[in-house]
Amino acid sequence: MKEIIINERIKTDLTTADFNYDLPEELIAQAPAEKRDQSRLLVLDRATRTVVHRHFYDIRDYLRPEDMLVVNSSKVIPARLLGVRSDTGSPIEFLLLRMHENGEWETLVRPGKRARKGHTFDFGSVLHAEITEVLEDGNRMTKLTYDKGQYTSIYDAMDAVGQMPLPPYIKEKLKEKGRYQTVYAKTEGSAAAPTAGLHFTKELLEDIRAAGTGYGEVTLHVGLGTFRPVKEEKITDHVMHTERFVLTEETVREIEARRRAGGRIIAVGTTTCRVLESVADAQGKLHAMEGETGIFIYPGYKFRAIDALITNFHLPQSTLLMLVSAFSDRELIMKAYEEAVRERYRFFSFGDCMFIQ
Repeated sequence: MKEIIINERIKTDLTTADFNYDLPEELIAQAPAEKRDQSRLLVLDRATRTVVHRHFYDIRDYLRPEDMLVVNSSKVIPARLLGVRSDTGSPIEFLLLRMHENGEWETLVRPGKRARKGHTFDFGSVLHAEITEVLEDGNRMTKLTYDKGQYTSIYDAMDAVGQMPLPPYIKEKLKEKGRYQTVYAKTEGSAAAPTAGLHFTKELLEDIRAAGTGYGEVTLHVGLGTFRPVKEEKITDHVMHTERFVLTEETVREIEARRRAGGRIIAVGTTTCRVLESVADAQGKLHAMEGETGIFIYPGYKFRAIDALITNFHLPQSTLLMLVSAFSDRELIMKAYEEAVRERYRFFSFGDCMFIQ
């Protein structure tokens, strides 16, 4: 069953400026921690309104046997392609955003003036592209071809020539592609990593599951819209991007069983949160489905599916910061962020983490 999920807008007097905070540039993490689970962890207790400073491997101390972790198993594709226009040799950069049902890719092209309908491009001898349509927003629809005798899939061909599409605030080159990938990534399709999951190691997950805590997966292919700033003064005027997701019957059954046992459903990341909240009905019952969600969560939203959230520190005035502010409250989140700045936490995709319970 395919659906497009858009939630109704909630009235609020909050503006985009209410989600601003001061962040020294040197606190923007440029590289991942040496070991995934050694990043720092700020534990925020919503009931007591207190914070505790730990390391991510200490997350085990906050999980109960009856609880359940739900993760986003989407896999980041090496979507940044550097090549040339076939007829002129002019350099070009493609950023593959998402594959449409017809097999063509929606693509951000720089410089766009060199990529008109019918133009073709080469990325080494591995990948070739043709612009089939110029969209209203300036993105291009692109038909990709590759040598099927040499590569088993389009993703294998991408891996041979593509680079990981790091966020624009990361200036350093990634030394190892796998560090912008969760250890449980399975299904190719994301243009950005579900970064809250980057802190888990296979060993840590094994320890957590051995202690009885449940584990389930959703898939949401993260788009670059996740980094798009909110430009409107009123947050309710912002148009949220949509992202493809899948929630299986298996994961729904496990969540229901854990709930019956009195356990908490802990979303690993805002992407997982958006999937679960998208498919929950008014009574909080989840429904297996696949589709696209443009759910926009900000203060005033009533959560129906999750009880706790593992999440990184997000950009000022971003929809992700609005989401975590809705899960706690804006004042408490902003104070926690101020504390994180004072304590010199590392911010954003390769940065440290919060556990909000």
